[in-house]
Amino acid sequence: MNEEANFIEDFCNSTFWNLTLAWDDPRGPLFTWCFEETVLRWLPCLWLAVCALPYAVYLKRQPRLRQLPKQRLNVVKILLVSVFIRVEFRKGIAACGVPFIFWLLSLLCDVEPLYSRLIMDREEEALFQDLLFARFGLQALSLVLNCYADVGRQALVDGKEPCPEIRSSFLARVTFFWMLRLLYRGYKVALEENHLFALNPRDSTDRHLPKFMAAWQRQWAAFKRSPTNTLVLLTLLSPIDTSEFVNPSLLKYVIEYVEDKDIPVWKGYFYAVAFFCSSITGTFFFHQLFHLGMTAGMQIKAVLIAAIYRKSLQLNPAGRKDSTVGEVVNLMSVDAQRLQDVAGYLWMLFSAPLQITIAMVLLWQELQASVLAGLAVMILLIPVNGFLASVQRRLQVQQMKNKDNRIKLLNEIFSGIKVLKLYAWELSFQRQVEDIRELELTTLRKAAYLNAVGTFTWTCAPFLVTLTTFATYTLLGNNLTSAKAFTALSLFNILRFPISMLPMLVSYCVTAAVSVRRISKFLSSEELDPDVVNREQHLRGQPRIEVREADFCWERSPSASAEPTLSNVNLIVPDGSLTAVVGTVGSGKSSLVSGILGDMLKLRGQVTLRGSVALVAQQAWIQNATLRDNGINLSGGQKQRVSLARAVYQDADIYILDDPLSAVDSHVGKHIFDNVIGPNGVLAGKTRLFVTNALQWLPFVDNIVVLNHGQLSEQGTYEELVSRNGPFAQFLRQYMNEQAAASPSSPADAFGPRSPARSRKSSEGGVDGLPPGASAGSASASGRGRRLSRRMSSRVEDLVQVKEETKKQNRQLIQDERSETGNVRLTVFISYFRSMNAWLACLFFLFFLLYQAASVYSNIWLTFWTSDPYLNNKSSLSNSSEYVNKRNMYLGGYGGIGVAQSVFVLLFAIVAAMAFVISSRQLHSKMLSNILKAPMSFFDTTPVGRIVNRFSRDIETIDSLLPQMFRSWISTFFNVVSTVIVISYSTPLFMTVIVPLGLLYFFIQRFFICTSRQLKRLESTTRSPIYTHFSETVTGTQTIRAYAVVDAFVTESQRRVDFNQIFYFAGISSNRWLGFHLELCGALAVFAATLFAVLGRDTISGAIVGLSVSYALQVTGALNWMVRMSSDLETNIVSVERLEEYASIATEAEWDVPETRPPPNWPDRGSVSMHDLAVRYRDGLELVLHGLTCDVKPGEKVGIVGRTGAGKSSLTLCLFRIVEAARGRVLIDGEDIRRLGLHQLRSRITILPQDPVIFSGTLRVNLDPFNEKTDSEVWTALELAHLKDFVARLPEGLAYQCGEGGSNLSVGQRQLLCLARTLLRKSKILVLDEATAAVDLETDSLIQQTIRREFKDSTVITIAHRLNTILDSDRVLVLDRGVIKEFENPRTLLQRPNSSFYSMAKDAKLV
Repeated sequence: MNEEANFIEDFCNSTFWNLTLAWDDPRGPLFTWCFEETVLRWLPCLWLAVCALPYAVYLKRQPRLRQLPKQRLNVVKILLVSVFIRVEFRKGIAACGVPFIFWLLSLLCDVEPLYSRLIMDREEEALFQDLLFARFGLQALSLVLNCYADVGRQALVDGKEPCPEIRSSFLARVTFFWMLRLLYRGYKVALEENHLFALNPRDSTDRHLPKFMAAWQRQWAAFKRSPTNTLVLLTLLSPIDTSEFVNPSLLKYVIEYVEDKDIPVWKGYFYAVAFFCSSITGTFFFHQLFHLGMTAGMQIKAVLIAAIYRKSLQLNPAGRKDSTVGEVVNLMSVDAQRLQDVAGYLWMLFSAPLQITIAMVLLWQELQASVLAGLAVMILLIPVNGFLASVQRRLQVQQMKNKDNRIKLLNEIFSGIKVLKLYAWELSFQRQVEDIRELELTTLRKAAYLNAVGTFTWTCAPFLVTLTTFATYTLLGNNLTSAKAFTALSLFNILRFPISMLPMLVSYCVTAAVSVRRISKFLSSEELDPDVVNREQHLRGQPRIEVREADFCWERSPSASAEPTLSNVNLIVPDGSLTAVVGTVGSGKSSLVSGILGDMLKLRGQVTLRGSVALVAQQAWIQNATLRDNGINLSGGQKQRVSLARAVYQDADIYILDDPLSAVDSHVGKHIFDNVIGPNGVLAGKTRLFVTNALQWLPFVDNIVVLNHGQLSEQGTYEELVSRNGPFAQFLRQYMNEQAAASPSSPADAFGPRSPARSRKSSEGGVDGLPPGASAGSASASGRGRRLSRRMSSRVEDLVQVKEETKKQNRQLIQDERSETGNVRLTVFISYFRSMNAWLACLFFLFFLLYQAASVYSNIWLTFWTSDPYLNNKSSLSNSSEYVNKRNMYLGGYGGIGVAQSVFVLLFAIVAAMAFVISSRQLHSKMLSNILKAPMSFFDTTPVGRIVNRFSRDIETIDSLLPQMFRSWISTFFNVVSTVIVISYSTPLFMTVIVPLGLLYFFIQRFFICTSRQLKRLESTTRSPIYTHFSETVTGTQTIRAYAVVDAFVTESQRRVDFNQIFYFAGISSNRWLGFHLELCGALAVFAATLFAVLGRDTISGAIVGLSVSYALQVTGALNWMVRMSSDLETNIVSVERLEEYASIATEAEWDVPETRPPPNWPDRGSVSMHDLAVRYRDGLELVLHGLTCDVKPGEKVGIVGRTGAGKSSLTLCLFRIVEAARGRVLIDGEDIRRLGLHQLRSRITILPQDPVIFSGTLRVNLDPFNEKTDSEVWTALELAHLKDFVARLPEGLAYQCGEGGSNLSVGQRQLLCLARTLLRKSKILVLDEATAAVDLETDSLIQQTIRREFKDSTVITIAHRLNTILDSDRVLVLDRGVIKEFENPRTLLQRPNSSFYSMAKDAKLV
């Protein structure tokens, strides 16, 4: 070093460094001429030289944005730093830090030379001094110009302004000034979605997802980041960690300055300025680091959601079985969020050990070996922390498992809520949810008590370290002076942050590790093999669908001898043909469709598809979107027709139709077959695989495939199969004989071989309207090659009926999620406190107040100790009894106060843990109970994903995040109050600053909270569509894959995620704006406290200065965290607000009304009377039933028929009071049902609904959720429902676990299971709502026989699309547009050719 200095001195021919001149001169810090002309001149240039290469590499890697316009300010800047500015200009970077820091360094390096020339007379030419002043002015101008980014007008991005961060200057970015415009707008008006800017392209999902997927393929960690980001984080860490420890050293010098009156005055002001500069420098780096960490976490969450969504579309049946919808929603909402949270604080893994190390080194300099005692305490706490972490990890795994089960069950409950209400099963399923929730709360309680122990340990840790260090230092015979004590205390206060952050960081890392394993397990699940189906270009003469010797199964069995679901399948579907697939329930029809589409495991054989595919699934898949997109909330028949229209619109080569006519009535079914599917339909000439249970269409198809027990038993044309006299022909004859006996006009001719005479008799345009002697096959062949677009023009009228039926419905049935605006109401906070028990809330406030009082008094006690004149008297003997007694008194008092702190904080932690768990239970239970009592109109207008979001993300916030926020707010609030009291007590002049500073803090907080709160609300409401879209997608994965639109749905999911990220990014950026500006105010507070100490050096002691400044150093963080925590508390209490919203929605009538409770055997006769019954679904909508009046006699069998949308299902819903009557009344056995409780009504009558809803769980729970029946009764019901043999073959029997939504059962089996439920209840009134639409004719016949036999003494009301099922009814009620057209015996109506029923029977080929 001396050699280098000598070299510079030789170069300058003068002295390089003079310490006396720089530090001890009373005029101020002055440098030598050589130092000014070398170091101060070279330093800015050195900065440019060091940054040149890495910055050039950075610019090269940046994607080129829109080139900036040539504005005047840019031209000036190009002249000043031409190279970098020009490259930034071309890359679209508005302003960067390298030129800014260059000009800042240049300006700062000229301050001392300028100052020295003002106070010293140097022999220099006047021109040289003038040039120095001019240079200083130009540098200041250059710095000012670099503070602005002149970018001109900017093009919109997806209709939004570009993210202002991109085009902001360097200073605006580091101070987050670019957020001010949005904050001001949010302060003036309640923010709405269109007020936000576009997402920064840096944060878009599609930019990071390919990198993640490539990394995942290489089995890298899910949140592995690039070395560049890691380098940036570490680069920012070092200034933060070093600037933290400048202030304790400065405090030591300030105390020495106050105590030593010989120190020059300028040093006091220098220390005050140094305090401010040190604080503000740390603030710059800290918030940039935090911003990078939070942004990286946001990117991680977005990428994980996208990867999980993409994976859910690729799962094979085994993978879907292992992951329910609720579990996957939890992965997206909870686990991805936890990884985002840990990413935001991951830098603490590097920072905390570094801060602790630096603090211990500085403490060693002050207290020597005594610091080892404190270090020993910290080391002893490490195994405690390890034990707490291991227990917490186990609890987290258990908690997430319980949460998955709860969300899974809730998702099924809300998806099948209509069935629960019809069966009055809400209480049973509510108890199931609450049982799972109780397991969650038990785990949560254990975790809360564990956190209480952790809070106790880590809150006491800094004090224990301080106590043991001071005790060791004094017991070794050293005198504890105020300079040493408060310098050490400041260092210990710095240690509080990393030490207190460690438990949170450990908790984050533990939960993140659990989440990583869960997500990794899901992403590692089995996928569909994309090569299971060969997709080839079609050549003339080749079949469109070709399956050869194929075996299919749903999942691989560990037993090699297990039989496949479908075996030895050989199927050829020629180009342009119509092939029907028939078979009994469970024979494998839908499995065949899945196998052809590649949705099953192929054990052997070959499947080839030649051309594009369109699918109409058995259960219509409809999204929450417009009719143009695919459909709105419609009846079952309307949904199926929209699904079919969607397929037709695709103009595909291959159409796979899985029983599309089961949900429509016979008239509509004939219309669809004639005009769409059949030989003369718009799909003529297309290849159609038509799965059906309706035999009336079979004579008009080209080929029939018969499935039986997973094998193709027969194939051929209709005439060939009839002539073979095989199983198909025998069943056909048996069925026709049964129908002939039931119908006055035998339908046998409808199934016989066609003749030219019959073809001529058929109506024009009908199925039979073919040229004489022509066959369906020839008609189909003649249509080949015709474009679909030519035929659509003649089918415009086909859409009229659907349009008419939907026109009356609310155009936007699914309402947008409502978001509150303005301040969070005080009632929300009151509600939260009430939910946790008011006495407990008061207690934990009291205990924390006592803890904070003890904490403050411990520092005041320390001032008494260090300012004791006897102990500070150097002539006092350290081994004298008086000295020892005084020392022990102060030491014992200090320890006693610490014990009091420990007791109070432990009591606070335990009471708070109890209170927060009680609150979680109450809020969840209240919302669940109220939602289950909500009317069906609520569920019609609210997507399931939106409801589940409140039970997942919002409950997670209340369970985990809000208690943590509340504890932090209490801590920071009392800390701020105590800080203000102590500083004002020690430095009264500080009150002149604290009052305006407090007002400034309050204004900043109110200015900020308006925007922050609304951004939190918008972020919550824009999060729901992500999960709603996912829930919809899961139910339609087969359709999505069949249409080959997986990428489109993935893109839509990413768009929704990115849209949600806009609000999250704005939220974290606004938090950084708040943090920076509050810490700026805090730095001013430190500056003021130090300045007042300097000004009052003649009237104040060193101990008081130490106490005042040490607390002032805390006020920066304390006030910042108080405002932050107040804001975070108010933004997160929004979750309570959202839960309260659903807990206070309008409900149905009471479930039980004791005053009107009917007798136990009611209804004992089964009569139903309707008087002027009018019904509308919601206020403001038109009536769907118009003044119905009719009487159903006890034991009467009544069929209800009508076109789709005529009001058939509405009538049954009114009977169960799912929809309340607008006027009129319904009497059952003379009892007005409006007077009864809903459960009193619904539990006494029975319905077999249209949609067979099955819940995950055992077969027994699905049949008897209240466990009221014996096993014998359950088996009897299964036998009567023709399911006994199937269940008996299952290894688990009644304990067989049904998959989510009954996914491991066929639709027909689900319907039979619902029939078994009905048989178990066996009430006097039974309603069949199109209950056999999804089963084959044989099963339908069995069901009808069972119902006739078992309910022969009951009143049976049947809604049916198949008219043959109600021909033996006593009377038939014909509805048309909500009005009764006919209500007579079916035979009587069939004898009237002008009756509506006769017309319908004619369409169904029954007359």
